Amino acid sequence: MKITYFLEVTSSWCFWSEPMWAELQRRFAGRVDFTWKVAKMRPEDWPLSRSQCDWFYRRSGTVMRSPFMLNSEWFEPPAPGTYPAASYVAEAARDLGCGGDTVRLALSHAAEREGRKVGRMEVAVAVAVEAAGGRLDARRLRERAESPELAARIEAQTQEFFSHQINQRPAFVLTDDIGDKAVFSGLVRIEPVAATVEAMLADTAAYASYQAHFGRPPAT
Repeated sequence: MKITYFLEVTSSWCFWSEPMWAELQRRFAGRVDFTWKVAKMRPEDWPLSRSQCDWFYRRSGTVMRSPFMLNSEWFEPPAPGTYPAASYVAEAARDLGCGGDTVRLALSHAAEREGRKVGRMEVAVAVAVEAAGGRLDARRLRERAESPELAARIEAQTQEFFSHQINQRPAFVLTDDIGDKAVFSGLVRIEPVAATVEAMLADTAAYASYQAHFGRPPAT
């Protein structure tokens, strides 16, 4: 079974979903394959100003009953034809051997809690290099983050996200070997996702048990 987590590194709702993502990985370790993919936000999805960003942060923070408010100081409206660097840098770090969640979580924390302007390439690279603890070279990381190949991959991942007919991040796509698929878009609570994982694992185990007793279906 596999869970694909579609995200934007600087999304506040993705920030709030991270404890759930970590708990899913802990709870289902060894039984589920976990991966994340960047799904770019459309130009109209970004706040128009820092004050509007603060309004969204107040809403998400109170919904989550957070004891702190997210820091909008990082936010700069993307110029036409550009995209904030953080997600590209997170993807590039994975290419260079820093897989998992460490670098992208550091980028998210730097933005949402510290207000560091990770939309700027030089800032995002510095945060990533620091988080990687010496495993990343800043020059190579920036070159990879700005490469056409990486941009094309992120664009393909974004189109994959939209192919599920969803538009809210975080999104979680659950698939298994017997052809089942479940899609959660915009949810940050673990209960419905974990219950679905358990159900899909149970069904997969039942299919395997039946095959062990009776083999594959007849050809005709």
